[in-house]
Amino acid sequence: MNNVTTKASELPDTPRQRTLLLVDDEENILTSLRRLLRREGYTILIGHSGEQGLEILAQHPVDVIVSDQRMPNMTGVEFLRRVKTAYPDTVRMVLSGYTELQSITDAINEGAIYKFLTKPWEDEQLRANIAEAFRYKELADDNENLHEQVKIANQELAAANEQLRILLAERERQLAIDGVTLDIAQEILQQVHLPVIGFDDSGMIVFANIVADRVIGQGQPLVGSLAADRLPAPLQPLLPAVGDVTLNWSDGGRDWQVSCRSMGEDSPSHGRLMLFVYIEGSGDEQC
Repeated sequence: MNNVTTKASELPDTPRQRTLLLVDDEENILTSLRRLLRREGYTILIGHSGEQGLEILAQHPVDVIVSDQRMPNMTGVEFLRRVKTAYPDTVRMVLSGYTELQSITDAINEGAIYKFLTKPWEDEQLRANIAEAFRYKELADDNENLHEQVKIANQELAAANEQLRILLAERERQLAIDGVTLDIAQEILQQVHLPVIGFDDSGMIVFANIVADRVIGQGQPLVGSLAADRLPAPLQPLLPAVGDVTLNWSDGGRDWQVSCRSMGEDSPSHGRLMLFVYIEGSGDEQC
């Protein structure tokens, strides 16, 4: 006999379609069940044997299965045991007028059967049991979806943490390189035999080499002081000036060409850098 698929009237706002598979070798039983359940909004699939039930399951997603126990070639319990192996997410129930307690009890205990229903049935009770089976299935689906979402979220978090770890490691490596570069640059500037002074945006002296301490600071360290307090008055107009500014200045014994330029055009530096170049022939060249 060909498979028969019938749809009960659907609820338009139902969030998901509920699919029910009925398996029984007695056509009158199947007809009665369809008539009883046609207003419940289920998609109802019909199988007349366990073999036919397996064929339907291979072609359609099914939520709940109600199978007769006494069928030729394959009992309901045998059918549902095979269904459990191949389609473990289905909710499986046996409907039978025969109380073969041992085989049914064994099937329930091993999880092949969710519930045992008896013939003849009470309509309201049967409808309630099937509705409960769908709620059980949907709750299990929701839990599985939530578990999958949590799993994906954890994987994404782990990936983000790993990316952050890599970025932090790269940042630490770059900071280490920058620190070494800065130390080398400062050492180079310390060895220059001409005064070099660096200022931040507030006018604080943040770098001064040894020659600058001797020539401008009169032997006292300049770093940490404000330019307004330590620079000679003729040099102070250089700091607020925009761009590169140069003037000549004499410390009383030597003449200097003093240049002040803004930093940051080619680097993330800020502030101003003041450079002193000795004008030859203006006195003692030893600094």
